[in-house]
Amino acid sequence: MYVVATAGYSEHGKSALIHTLTGTDLDHSAGRQRSAAVDTGPARLTLPSGALLAFVDLPGSERFISTMLAGAGPEPAVLFVVAADKGWTAQAAEQLAVVSALGVRHALLVVTRSDLADPAPALAAASARIAASSLGPIPAAAVSAATGAGVPDLVAALDEMCARLPAPDPGAAVRIWIDRSVTANGGGRVVTGTLAAGTVHKDDELLITPAMRPVRVRELTSLGSIAEAATGTTRVALSLHGTARDTLHRGMALVQPGRWTLTDVIDVRIGAVTLPLAEDGEQAESQRTTGTVPAGQLARSVTLHVGSARVIARLRPLGPNLARLSLADPLPLHVGDRVLLREPVNRGQASWPAVAGGVVLDVAPPPLVRRGAAAAAARRLATWSDQPTAGELLGRHGLLRASVLVAMGVAELPEPVAGEWLADPDRWRALGHQLGEVLASHAAAEPLAAGMPIEAARSALDLPDRRLVTALVRPPFRISCGALQIGPAGLTGGQQLPEAVLAAIQVLLADLAAAPFVSPDAGRLRKLGLDGRSIAAAVRAGELMRISDQVVLAPGADAAAATILAALEQPFTAAQARQALGTTRRTAIPLLEYLDSAGITERLADDRRLVRALSATPPASVPRATERTAATAVAGEL
Repeated sequence: MYVVATAGYSEHGKSALIHTLTGTDLDHSAGRQRSAAVDTGPARLTLPSGALLAFVDLPGSERFISTMLAGAGPEPAVLFVVAADKGWTAQAAEQLAVVSALGVRHALLVVTRSDLADPAPALAAASARIAASSLGPIPAAAVSAATGAGVPDLVAALDEMCARLPAPDPGAAVRIWIDRSVTANGGGRVVTGTLAAGTVHKDDELLITPAMRPVRVRELTSLGSIAEAATGTTRVALSLHGTARDTLHRGMALVQPGRWTLTDVIDVRIGAVTLPLAEDGEQAESQRTTGTVPAGQLARSVTLHVGSARVIARLRPLGPNLARLSLADPLPLHVGDRVLLREPVNRGQASWPAVAGGVVLDVAPPPLVRRGAAAAAARRLATWSDQPTAGELLGRHGLLRASVLVAMGVAELPEPVAGEWLADPDRWRALGHQLGEVLASHAAAEPLAAGMPIEAARSALDLPDRRLVTALVRPPFRISCGALQIGPAGLTGGQQLPEAVLAAIQVLLADLAAAPFVSPDAGRLRKLGLDGRSIAAAVRAGELMRISDQVVLAPGADAAAATILAALEQPFTAAQARQALGTTRRTAIPLLEYLDSAGITERLADDRRLVRALSATPPASVPRATERTAATAVAGEL
């Protein structure tokens, strides 16, 4: 189905033309001459090709401008109506400015009432005006709704235009701007609007914006019949469940969950500003013949129109044709959406406001807080396309979740770096370099720490997710016990320990040389100045061996103990092991449990143990007699 908007001022024969084409009377009640256009109605025409075309009527009265935008916003084609006996008017110029600003590229000009006046003058004047706009030259036809003259040619021209229209994406995100909300029989609420693209089904859950409250599609009507599903572009009427009578009104939208960004701050590219005409229908002498001024000259407070919504926006210029808009009310938007900006009527004796079209470039722009931020934003945005890509958005934001980019309206996404996180390549490389600087700084400030906690690194890098930190870890960085370390094994040698700690370790090793299996108690460690962090650093450096939280021995003590225990009659008791090792129960029991867990000894059901196996050559870490003697001498000197 194709949807074509009919633009033209009242009393120019639009309703009569649509009735002739479709058999539908848009003015079917006596009191609706001025409100007929509020029903962006279901007037339909079957084209010679078999395609179905629906017309939505755009009113001519200025006070129904928002209604005009509700019909024209998502529509890709316009039927521009001018009466032969009325000719070109200021109101026609206003509608042309709006249609042009909305970026409509497919249009037909039809001169009506050709039976009442010669259509040639009106046709020539309207064609010239339209050709000078962004629409450029468009096909034209002269018709008479009363006699039917020219109607077959118009229908053929409509068929040709529709054949050139791009096919909507049935998988696109659903957004239906509400143009009517009525109470149906039975008390339910029915809303109507244009489904520009995507597919909506009966029983679908949609969200009402701006509240983002869920509602369910209880019944769906399209093409005048109840349907299970409808695919854009088409007119739809939705009976909704889950909403009160007074919670839905024109200007709201129904959107697919997770597919739209509700935002009140956007960055836009603004097209040329079209100035109004003076009251006498002629341009003011101060205006150029083009009727345009630079976008930066727009008023700082404008009205933004998109779909059926209309909100006040505060405009902050970023560059000659770039601006940031702060909206009074949030709207569901995508990057690439076209909006209309209208000034207040304050330019002399203007009959209608200046208007400009805008393209949304960013629906979640970063704050402009530092000096020069606006100029920097303008330089970046100036290079963007009107349909921003994931690469352009990531280049500005650095990191974004895939779901956020989808809600921004981006379809093609790069590979994530962690989870659903996407990263700008330059930003990702910079974070890797920054991680190295952070870890080096932490190691210098905390030499005895087991590494930098992941959460501390996340905070230092100002990252939103700790998974991003772990994804950045590459050699020479590593993760051990929940901490980030530099080097393949963290601290790699005693030379990395502070001198005071090294001295204390030498004293402790002298103690252990004299009694290898008598672990120093907490008092001795405290006197030596060895706290938990320094001991942990010494263990990582290979200078000490931790058997348990309370037991610290010299490196190789496990192998030395295994050699001694292997000489006992197997199996042996814990008491026999304690006597053989010359130690206390405080050290013997944790040491035996350590040997059990290492698979060196095996604990039997009766609490006795046996040594499983020993290598033929004692480990190099077992102190030799000469080393033990030297250590004993050191201990004696102390």
